Amino acid sequence: MILVTGATGTVGREVVRRLPEGLRVRLMTRDPSKVMARGETTEVVAADFDAPRLLERALQGVSTALVVTNRVGGDDDLRLIRAAGAVGVRRLVKLSAAAVLDPDADDLITRWQRTTEELLCASGLEWTLLRPRAFMSNTLSWAASIRSERVVRALHGTSANACVDPRDIGEVAARVLTEEGHAGKAYTLTGPEPITPAEQTEQLARAIGVPLRFEELTLEQARAGLAERYPTPMVEARLESAQRQRAGAKSAVDGTVRSLTGRPALTFRRWAHDHRDAFTA
Repeated sequence: MILVTGATGTVGREVVRRLPEGLRVRLMTRDPSKVMARGETTEVVAADFDAPRLLERALQGVSTALVVTNRVGGDDDLRLIRAAGAVGVRRLVKLSAAAVLDPDADDLITRWQRTTEELLCASGLEWTLLRPRAFMSNTLSWAASIRSERVVRALHGTSANACVDPRDIGEVAARVLTEEGHAGKAYTLTGPEPITPAEQTEQLARAIGVPLRFEELTLEQARAGLAERYPTPMVEARLESAQRQRAGAKSAVDGTVRSLTGRPALTFRRWAHDHRDAFTA
């Protein structure tokens, strides 16, 4: 049996859509009502990393699990690793981040991802690491200003990122979860080309059929906007990450999506076209 944690999240739901029909799958989520319907071989469990007994119950009888955690600085990964070891899970597939490979990346989020990777690799369990670049779906944060003002506001508009479609992450994860030969491997996942926020704005404009303008944020404007959503340490971590992108640290393209799926990684143009309804009133 395969367990998918974060089954209703950005990556989790894409994984669920791509797992073969008839496969025994258990979906772990805080809110089972959000899980999309599947066949009789799929079960849904309500569990949380803060509840050890529920976590062990969710892992009981599981051979391979997808690990998706997002509480930066927390010990969710450690709790899951311990519970998995206690009930005999064979392999964990962890969603990490490509930034862990950058020796110049020392922000809070990247340090946390490195620590959780190290915990898994030292656990004695089989492991596989998935290290995606930024999600193309992060541009959904622009939807409100696009709908109301026809404008995108972002920091460092000419800095490129080889961002990846979550659907590609989902397909790679589904293959890694269901195939042998991936234990002990780490896969970097990117899109097919680096793209800047200004170029994304142009492609979104074509997708929705209306002109959009791009407005460059100052550092202080970006800091103030982030502070409305995140605590100060997270704000500074994101700004540090943006500076590394500006320096070109996130523009390299990796061919892993093609090598594992047999097709090219999906473009941002394709993502924008397929999600254009999210940017229109």
